[in-house]
Amino acid sequence: MLALGMLAQTAGAVFINGAAFLIPALHDDRGLSLASAGLLVAMPTVGIMLTLIAWGALVDRIGERLVLAIGLGLTALFSLAAVFTTSFVLLGLCLLAGGMAAASANSASGRVVVGWFPPERRGLAMGIRQMSVPLGVAIAALTIPSIARDHGVSAALLVPAIICLTGGLLCLGVVDPPRPNRAAAAEKGLLANPYRASSQLWRIHSTSILLVVPQYVVWTYALVWLMSDREWSAASAGILVTVTQILGALGRMGVGALSDRVASRMRPLRWVAVSAVVSMLGLALTDWLDSPLSVALLVIASIVTVAPNGLAFTAVAEYSGPYWSGRALGVQNTGQYIAASFVPPAFGALAAVSFPLAFLVSAVFPALSVPVIPDDHEPTE
Repeated sequence: MLALGMLAQTAGAVFINGAAFLIPALHDDRGLSLASAGLLVAMPTVGIMLTLIAWGALVDRIGERLVLAIGLGLTALFSLAAVFTTSFVLLGLCLLAGGMAAASANSASGRVVVGWFPPERRGLAMGIRQMSVPLGVAIAALTIPSIARDHGVSAALLVPAIICLTGGLLCLGVVDPPRPNRAAAAEKGLLANPYRASSQLWRIHSTSILLVVPQYVVWTYALVWLMSDREWSAASAGILVTVTQILGALGRMGVGALSDRVASRMRPLRWVAVSAVVSMLGLALTDWLDSPLSVALLVIASIVTVAPNGLAFTAVAEYSGPYWSGRALGVQNTGQYIAASFVPPAFGALAAVSFPLAFLVSAVFPALSVPVIPDDHEPTE
């Protein structure tokens, strides 16, 4: 179940985050400005934020298996449709619709993992599952830029189409995790709205929104920065981004295991937030100084900025319980993707002025998150 949950999320991530790797081809070959290209590749992110809560509610109602199979199948369909588009408008609509379908993997795959692992092993298990997003980005970075350069944007879009179709078919083997019947859940208070009991979930959501900004700055513009400012080739830049995503995936697993060891999700989350501030400031400074150390800082920032997602995701699922976690995880990711959808165009405009300025501004957001992070309390089981 962990492997299938990872596969589903990886497939969705190839589509959603892989669009960013079309920016060099859209900018250089098709003549779009960085801001316009950034707006176009933000369409999957816009789409996913529109439907996350609806998919989460559907998961709460019909279970994980059907949601994963249907959602990834639709993502593959829209990705394939994008292959045959002839205009930027149609391409944007296909990316938007594909993002709306890919949202299914976020809540459902997380629920599969949380449902099948006990709390003392859940941080590591969810950390492994959360490796799927940077792994999806790594797969996209390794394939999409070179295919787009050599064969065009349309050919590159076959990558997410094939991967999502494969993922959807394999997810027919998912077994929905057990949960108490509604009568027993009502007796335990598991049907009550967890948002009314405390501000815990809202503070985790707010923290995650702030922390997603530097993550998407690095994800979206690392490749462009390496090629334009550092004068790397597309192949070399793609390889480095792939390596950083693999390291980031391992980092997610590591902080998940750490949260199990210290019996806390929020303390490691706070440590990671501070590290994100330091790494982004270091990247801004070394880039401004035109230091070769800036590449090393990019690698560090790539690892650190992806680390908090698993901790927050696990905490949301634990606190909200089996009858609310689908919707709560939908709210969690909706907030993140609303923020993330503004990152490509907004920071594309900043990057057009100065990449160090873009990196510096992105460091402000994790700094603001540190006092927002709540203390731990007992999860809902």
